[in-house]
Amino acid sequence: MTEEQEKPKLVPTKIYKCKDAECKAWVREELAAAEPVCPICKGPMHRSIRHLPALQNKIKKKKPVKKDLF
Repeated sequence: MTEEQEKPKLVPTKIYKCKDAECKAWVREELAAAEPVCPICKGPMHRSIRHLPALQNKIKKKKPVKKDLF
């Protein structure tokens, strides 16, 4: 394997992370609620940036719709 195949490309990603220094929780901005609350300690969160692999949205195949003859 080449080095490119082993390591995913990292991109700057907006995140929310817990304000509590001892809590390690964080969540991507696009997956967070409108008013983000820490999922672990329920404390406040603030915006930050991390270099993460890009998310790939999976496209679900649509099943063919059977039409009634009546």
